[in-house]
Amino acid sequence: MKSPLKIVLVGMPGSGKSTFGRQIAKQLNFTFIDLDQLIEKETGKKIREIFTLEGEGKFREYETFFLEKTLASEDGLVLSTGGGTPCFNDNMEVINQKGVSVYLDVSLEEINKRLLRDQTGKRPMFAGLDEGEITLKLKNLILQREFYYLKSKIILSGEDISTDHLLSALMGFFKN
Repeated sequence: MKSPLKIVLVGMPGSGKSTFGRQIAKQLNFTFIDLDQLIEKETGKKIREIFTLEGEGKFREYETFFLEKTLASEDGLVLSTGGGTPCFNDNMEVINQKGVSVYLDVSLEEINKRLLRDQTGKRPMFAGLDEGEITLKLKNLILQREFYYLKSKIILSGEDISTDHLLSALMGFFKN
């Protein structure tokens, strides 16, 4: 593979974007960037604070700005996006122009299990919700977002997505 390759992981919250992103970046000796963490670092505010103090519109502005800035870098990298990133401001088009998008398509049941397991404050969108409310919110989100996710260059489905599976799909993409 030629650098500066940009691999951009998209999908629902809890689909494994950050986990797989770190693993893939390590295997490829690329930089790993979590877009939400980058926004927090650069703005000096937690995502939750931005939503509360400045609103979702301002958060989406930050998200688009840092997405474009990151994808303009000269380095090979793996970028984990927020679940909503592809759905706003033509971000999915930018992602596909400047990188290789990979949709981690994990079942709602599996995502629900993962969110219930690690929900404690890490995911403000789901904080304070019970299992039924989380399921309903996830169903609504997937209905809104899947249209954008399905524009990805690579789609990996199932609960058994692994680093090897992802690397194999990337290699297959570049052979074609």
